[in-house]
Amino acid sequence: MRRFLRKGKQLTVPSKFFIRLSELFDSRRQKDHGSIFLTQKRLTYELPSSTSAPSSPSSATKVLDDPLADLHPPSPLPILIRATNGKSKEHRKDKIKLSTIVEPDALEGFFARYAEVCKSGMQALKKRDRSGRKKAKAKKRKAGGEGEKKG
Repeated sequence: MRRFLRKGKQLTVPSKFFIRLSELFDSRRQKDHGSIFLTQKRLTYELPSSTSAPSSPSSATKVLDDPLADLHPPSPLPILIRATNGKSKEHRKDKIKLSTIVEPDALEGFFARYAEVCKSGMQALKKRDRSGRKKAKAKKRKAGGEGEKKG
């Protein structure tokens, strides 16, 4: 599985991914605050059984015949799931990146557990305090409204 990821990326099995994702939610809830980014995408790669090179004429004609050929793979493709704490470049040493690959036959069970972990992690998150923004908007409207009445 590691051969599909770029150098420096960590890949975990789904069970460890859930444990680390729960820890990531807990760390956001306790001492640190901020965003958690969850992404998922189809894992595409050149199949190892293919003998033709990507620049071969046969693959070029396939692309010319059907430009959306990759939308209909011969077999279901795995899904790459990623999670990060969203630290910026300045705080790169503190950035946490998690990723796992889920095979098509295990998707249903994975997403059931994924939903549980995400729900439990998000229930304890604090809502953002926006009362100051509403008060500032009300003051602007009041000040702007009075100026229009004078003229």
